[in-house]
Amino acid sequence: MKTKAPHDPETAGTRERIVRTTSRLMQRQGYQGTGIKQISREAGATLGSVYHFFPGGKQELGTAAVRLGDEEFTELLREALDAEPEPEKALVTLTTSLAQGLRDSDWLDGCPVTSTVVGTATSAPGIQQAAAEAFAHWRAVVAQKLGDAGFSEDDAEELAHTVIAALEGAELAAQVTRSEVPLEVAGRHLARLVASYR
Repeated sequence: MKTKAPHDPETAGTRERIVRTTSRLMQRQGYQGTGIKQISREAGATLGSVYHFFPGGKQELGTAAVRLGDEEFTELLREALDAEPEPEKALVTLTTSLAQGLRDSDWLDGCPVTSTVVGTATSAPGIQQAAAEAFAHWRAVVAQKLGDAGFSEDDAEELAHTVIAALEGAELAAQVTRSEVPLEVAGRHLARLVASYR
C-alpha cells in the first residue's frame, strides 16, 4: 500500500497530534509514567499509526517531544526577551509569565524537556542529546539578548548559563510548592545579577 507523502496535511496532522500529546503527557507524568497505549488513546490515533510515524517507539517519541518543547520554549523566551529592551526587565517579565502559566495549569505544566529527560540519560541517549541541544538553544537566546545590550561575549555566555539553570530550578520549586514565589524571586535576583555586570 502506498504511504502518504510527509507534506500531506492529514498525515502531518496525525504526527503532530501524537507528538503534542506525548509532550503534554511526559510534561505531566514524566517519561517513565507515560505509556504508548495512553499516548495512542489520548492522541486519537491507532497504535499502528504511532509506530508508523515512530518505529523507534517510546524513545523516539520522547525525543520528538523534547524537540517540540525546545521549539516552544525558545519561542516563548524570544518573545519575552524581545518585549523589553533592557534584559533585567525582560527577565522579570519572563519569570512572571512562567509563573502565570504554571498557575493556569494548576501547577502541572512545568518544563517538558526536564520532565522527559529526568531518569533517561543513560537509557535513552537520543532524549538526552535533544535535551542538551534544547538547553544550548535557550542559552544562546539569552546570550544574544545580553550581547545586543552591550555585554561582552564571555559575560553573556556565563550569565546565560546562570539564567537558564536558575529558571529551571525555580520552575520546579514553584511546581512543588504550588507557589509563584520561587519564580518571582528568581526573576528579581537574576535582574540584579545581570545589572551588576553593567
